Amino acid sequence: MNGLGVPLATPFDDAGDVDHGALADLTAWVTDRGVDFLVPCGSNSEAELLTAEERAAVVETVADAAPDGVPVLAGTGSPGLRETLDATERAADAGADAALVVTPFYYDHDDADVEAYYREVADASPLPVYLYSVPKYTGHALAPSTVAALADHPNVAGMKDSTGDLGGFQRLRERTADADFDLLVGSGSVFAPALDAGADGGVLALANAAPERASEIWDAHAAGDDERARAVNRDLVELNHAVTAGHGVPGLKAAMRSRGAPAGAVRSPHRPVPEAVAADLAALVEDTI
Repeated sequence: MNGLGVPLATPFDDAGDVDHGALADLTAWVTDRGVDFLVPCGSNSEAELLTAEERAAVVETVADAAPDGVPVLAGTGSPGLRETLDATERAADAGADAALVVTPFYYDHDDADVEAYYREVADASPLPVYLYSVPKYTGHALAPSTVAALADHPNVAGMKDSTGDLGGFQRLRERTADADFDLLVGSGSVFAPALDAGADGGVLALANAAPERASEIWDAHAAGDDERARAVNRDLVELNHAVTAGHGVPGLKAAMRSRGAPAGAVRSPHRPVPEAVAADLAALVEDTI
């Protein structure tokens, strides 16, 4: 799971059902434009609005549509152990290569409880496990000490850090530097700086709307041109903010549609952005791409 990953949007039809044809087309659309690995059922996939059966079907569609050599990191985390393991087993059966497991949410848990939970998941998981820290949604940021303790587990392969905290990211990298552990950044606004700090790649909502531009950042970094990577990243900061913190998934899908990407509709309780916002997003996309 190195390079550019995308928490792939889930297209819904006008009736609110998953549009699997559009999902397969979207898989091709982003991989043709430079995405290196796919993350169905992530936060920007509206995963928490999918049933367990829908999640498994989404993973299967993406795995079947993924080109050879493009791995699939399926989101399988839920508040409880049994639900997470069930989703992980379904994802494995559907063709996923690894599981992205968000920190348990809804109830409050201390670091020791979370570490024990991840060990239980990793012990039983049929797939390599990637930790997922996104306190914006869960209220719990994985502590560097917890990550370091888990990094040596033979079935814990890495982590997605969506805190947006570069200082914290550097602490994570320092604590896991000697482990076989993929450390991925989850914020498009700090992709290049995180690569400078030792990230192995990123999982960026931005890559749904501007995959080729986000891929430029990774390619420039891989070629040793970190100055260009940072310059491209600066060009994308406003668009990234607009499709994440600014307008969320409805804004992301509006930006995608402005490019002709098969984004589909959002699922309730999400609502489409107003027409004026969609027009502003389309103008921003045109200026950025």
